[in-house]
Amino acid sequence: MEFGYTPEQQALRREVRAFIAENLNDDVKAEMADLSEGFGVSPGRQNAAHVNQLFKKIGERGWLGISYPKEYGGQGGDRMTQYIVEEEFARVDISVGLGGSGAPAILAAGTEEQKRYYVPKLITGEYSFALGFTEPHAGADLASLQCRAVRDGDEYVINGQKMYTSSAHMATHIYLMARTNPNLPKHRGISIFLFPMDTPGITVRPLWTIQNEPRAPIGTTYGTPRTNETFFEDVRIPASCLLGKENEGWRVGAMGLNLDRVGAARYLISVRRDEDIVNWVKSSNFDGYAPAKDPAIRDKIAELWIEAQVCRLMTMRSMSIVEHGGNFTYEGSAEKTWAPEHGVRTTEAIAQMLGPYGQLLNGSPHAVESGIFAHNLQGAFQSGINHGSTQVMRDQICRRGLDMPRK
Repeated sequence: MEFGYTPEQQALRREVRAFIAENLNDDVKAEMADLSEGFGVSPGRQNAAHVNQLFKKIGERGWLGISYPKEYGGQGGDRMTQYIVEEEFARVDISVGLGGSGAPAILAAGTEEQKRYYVPKLITGEYSFALGFTEPHAGADLASLQCRAVRDGDEYVINGQKMYTSSAHMATHIYLMARTNPNLPKHRGISIFLFPMDTPGITVRPLWTIQNEPRAPIGTTYGTPRTNETFFEDVRIPASCLLGKENEGWRVGAMGLNLDRVGAARYLISVRRDEDIVNWVKSSNFDGYAPAKDPAIRDKIAELWIEAQVCRLMTMRSMSIVEHGGNFTYEGSAEKTWAPEHGVRTTEAIAQMLGPYGQLLNGSPHAVESGIFAHNLQGAFQSGINHGSTQVMRDQICRRGLDMPRK
């Protein structure tokens, strides 16, 4: 199958690039530098007049929620149009897609009331979700989570702790996975809840990362300076906060993560390193030494670039399956295995190409490209763990894609 672009899609890409060139001015960039937590700037941020004005213009163009149904605040467009728009904005660290937002899972498993309440606000940025999955003893083995949600009449009472809830200090709501029946096997008895972060009984404490000091430059892959640990003490929420059926949260969560892995933002996490080093090599010259003419560097970059195209084709395949209503089972897991491991290989190869200067972080007068390659190296291995480890993804490929037994 050939994944090419139509003349109309190519024209759209040029239109988006022209819009970015015209509207991404110094005022917006300055606010982005202040706001960025490493995930890209999204709409609805507080104290961000210039950024919010930019998103207003983006919304007026119909570029927010492109592939989401009109009845839920979207444009009712196709996935490829959304991919093109999302890709161009993601390259300048502006998030117009809904990857990681919880919206795909809400559309797939939510009640009609939940869809109409949450999805339009997620599109405009009025609402945002922190993901409450990982716990101190339940990371790669997420099904071992112990955060409890106990039914009490028309409410659930939640007690427990979550780790690495990275946007909990900024998000309006949380997408929480909790155990509702401890007597069932660990992959069962889990449910998902949607509720506001200002609900009484929630405490958020910062966990500062290696990217905090010095602060990673915008564009760093996994450059967030802060994540969080979040505590829940007798948190009472209405039973209507349940997403999907009680005790079926593992299926809903896995489906949501699988759908969230499809799109330009996730694809670019893995290949922007390739693009950055190509641009640097092409523009660099040191007293007559041009890295672009070094055979070893040229061969390695060509090898990595081919791997990056595999990432692109896997993303296109997944989008095509979703677009045509196909059975999307293991494909997201396959992407989540190949792409992060490619990103690690790329980052390590770049470190070898750049030598000692490539290890200097942001703020050093001799840092290469504001230290972005060094900061990428610090965050590279995180990609094989975030949102499901590659080991778990391989297991899902075997069971769902190859129909292999558990043992």
